[in-house]
Amino acid sequence: MEKRFSEMTDRELEAVIAELKINIQKSEQMGMINEVAVHERKMAMAEAYRMNPDAFHPGEVYYIKYDDKIPFTIAYLNGVFAWGYRGETEELSAYPISLLEPLEGE
Repeated sequence: MEKRFSEMTDRELEAVIAELKINIQKSEQMGMINEVAVHERKMAMAEAYRMNPDAFHPGEVYYIKYDDKIPFTIAYLNGVFAWGYRGETEELSAYPISLLEPLEGE
């Protein structure tokens, strides 16, 4: 049975990320777009577990990688997930902290 990302050491997470990068390249070469997206999501999760959630705070505004620079305001954190609001919506969304980028100039 496979370990969960939360149970892995930093070194194990690095190995998983390296393997996922290879899988992404192979899937891209074969034109398997859906498979690329699955590997990218897994990689974002693995990267989130290598980050410090304490570096993110409610009320802070970030951009979401790959999301056309729509601002994301953190409402609260739960583990390695930031819950908050995209743009002007009132619908709560969750993203792994690895997908959050600081606003330019911050």
